[in-house]
Amino acid sequence: MPDHSAPPPRERLARASSRARSTAADALQRRRGWWIAAGVLAVVVVLVVLVRLFLVDRLWPETRAQALLDEAAVATAAGRLSTPDGDGARQLYEAALALDPDDVRPRAGLAEVARAAVVQAATAVEAGRFDEAHIALRLANELSAPREHVDAVTAALRQREASGAGLDRLVAEAQAAQAAGMLDAGEHSALPLYRRVLALQPDNADALRGREDALASLLEDARRRLREGGLREAADLIARVREYDAGHVDLPDTDARLTEELDALRRRAARSLEAGHVERAVAEWRTLLAFDPADARAQRGLHDAGAAYAARAERFARDFNFADADAQLREARALAADSDAVRTAGEHVERSRARHARLGPQLPPAQRRQRVDTLLRQAAAAEARGDLLTPPGDSAYDKIRAARLVAPDDAAVARASSRLLPSARQCFDAGLRANSLARARACLDAREVLGDEGNAVREARRRLAQRWLAIGDERLGAGNLVGAEAALASARDVDAGVPGHSEFARRLRTASMKPD
Repeated sequence: MPDHSAPPPRERLARASSRARSTAADALQRRRGWWIAAGVLAVVVVLVVLVRLFLVDRLWPETRAQALLDEAAVATAAGRLSTPDGDGARQLYEAALALDPDDVRPRAGLAEVARAAVVQAATAVEAGRFDEAHIALRLANELSAPREHVDAVTAALRQREASGAGLDRLVAEAQAAQAAGMLDAGEHSALPLYRRVLALQPDNADALRGREDALASLLEDARRRLREGGLREAADLIARVREYDAGHVDLPDTDARLTEELDALRRRAARSLEAGHVERAVAEWRTLLAFDPADARAQRGLHDAGAAYAARAERFARDFNFADADAQLREARALAADSDAVRTAGEHVERSRARHARLGPQLPPAQRRQRVDTLLRQAAAAEARGDLLTPPGDSAYDKIRAARLVAPDDAAVARASSRLLPSARQCFDAGLRANSLARARACLDAREVLGDEGNAVREARRRLAQRWLAIGDERLGAGNLVGAEAALASARDVDAGVPGHSEFARRLRTASMKPD
């Protein structure tokens, strides 16, 4: 029997829909409440931070400063005057002073720390704790404790140390180290030991005499280094002597010799540049700059050397020898990139390159013949002047090489090469005899370009590389590790397979690992 009390289906559906809408509205209201609560909480957090940063820290720094002063006073009373972790009285007073540089209380506290450091030092001296006494006196000095108090404790410390330090034993150790040649190679070598003795007993005659002789030996070594061209090493030795005794009798003369050597090197560099030996001049100017980077004459010298390289680049470019022109231009730019001469040379090289691109491959035989004849006449003129391999760009060798680039199979060029080849061989041998290995290398390169026989060139390369190894061995024996490494690099560059280079490299590595 149908239930007439139940609502019709349409009404039931409407009621269900109404309940669903009500439930969704309640959920949305709850979510809005959570977002509002979260926003309020965020605002509160921000306000707390702002109040902390801008009110407490900025408006009431006195509170923090007072806390630091209180902690510093406690540390002073406890004898904790200075600590690496920042909890010492000194560090706390300095922190308070940083908060308010006009506050006199931190300054007064630091003065109290200085006085306490003097007391600590005196107590440590009486107890025989000499290391602690030294530390406390150093703190007292740093904080400008009263000088008379510091001097009194220092004198007492020196007297107590001298009475128990065994000065005769220290002098004997220093003399033994000096006899063994250990002058300044660690705390147990002669000069540091003499310094310890003289700090305790400034008038100890044996220590004064031993120090005088040891410093004289260092200065003699410095003068020897100067004669060998080791300016940096000599300067380091002179500086070490000055640290031990600025009034040593031999010091002014050695200083004067160093100045003379520097001036002589400047003059040699200038002459090398004037003579067209640009590479040598650059090496000499760089030696001066390694000694003193602010040397104005050396800086100008490198700038002038850059212009000389630029001029070479232009000469090579005129002969369409662009490989060498580019190499010279790179050297010029490395030394004087902002030079007008270098910039102009770069433009000339590019114009020559463009001209060669237009004319070179399509150069008519008559013009090619004319160009080759011109270069060969210039080579003959240079040969007559004696300019066989130098100066770069204008030598007979350079002109013949340019002619070979234009006409590699030309019979006249081949004859000119053959005529110049004996001079290149003689140049190489002369360079080896004079130990002018850079010159020998240039002559060897000329031999190869001029068509020297392959076995002869390989043999010459082996001889030159072996000579570089011999020089490296001499430098290694003299303790010049940098020079020895450079010699090894030169040997390998000339002949990568030269016998003995691996063994020498191992010796060099072993020497480099030894402590100074």
